Amino acid sequence: MKKPGSKGEHNLQKKLNTEKRASTFHKTRLLKILNAEMCSFIAKQEFVFISTSDSNGECDASFRAGDSGFVEVLDKKTLLFPEYRGNGVLASMGNISENPHIGMVFIDFYQSAIGLHVNGKAEILSREELEADPDSSGKIKMALRKSGPPKPISWIRVEVEEAYIHCSKHIPLMQKRDKTIHWGSDDEKLKGGDFFNTKKSDASS
Repeated sequence: MKKPGSKGEHNLQKKLNTEKRASTFHKTRLLKILNAEMCSFIAKQEFVFISTSDSNGECDASFRAGDSGFVEVLDKKTLLFPEYRGNGVLASMGNISENPHIGMVFIDFYQSAIGLHVNGKAEILSREELEADPDSSGKIKMALRKSGPPKPISWIRVEVEEAYIHCSKHIPLMQKRDKTIHWGSDDEKLKGGDFFNTKKSDASS
């Protein structure tokens, strides 16, 4: 059986003498599917951090949010989430169009202070493609109905390849506060304005 992880991981585990710990983690914490507890955890989350890279390995990390359960668990090997209108750059989807590999991290900052990593392969689908899918399940139809106030520009379906815990010890517990979400707004103030003062910065430096 192929050892989990990359060649780089294996080399560093050997160099830093962590092979035993890594092996224990893989045997006891790493799954190739989503179990019932993981599915229940994802169904409660309102946001997820995602990572993608293009065909050259240039990386991008991003953030996705919606109503609780906006990432739909179709089954133990499949996730589905909406892509809403953003800044027009389409960095994540552009990467996925070249390289399907995706990393997702769900973190519960409010109750358990636990994280869940989900890695897999992603594909971009239109609403029409989802509706025409012969394997379209009731869960897909439910996801299309509850996708939130804005209309998604597309959907991302993820084939799960591995899932594992992100331990609690360094995840802070936070208090959630009410905030009005202005979906799809182009109002600069509502979007944060020029918070990092980039308009006055030399873009070439």
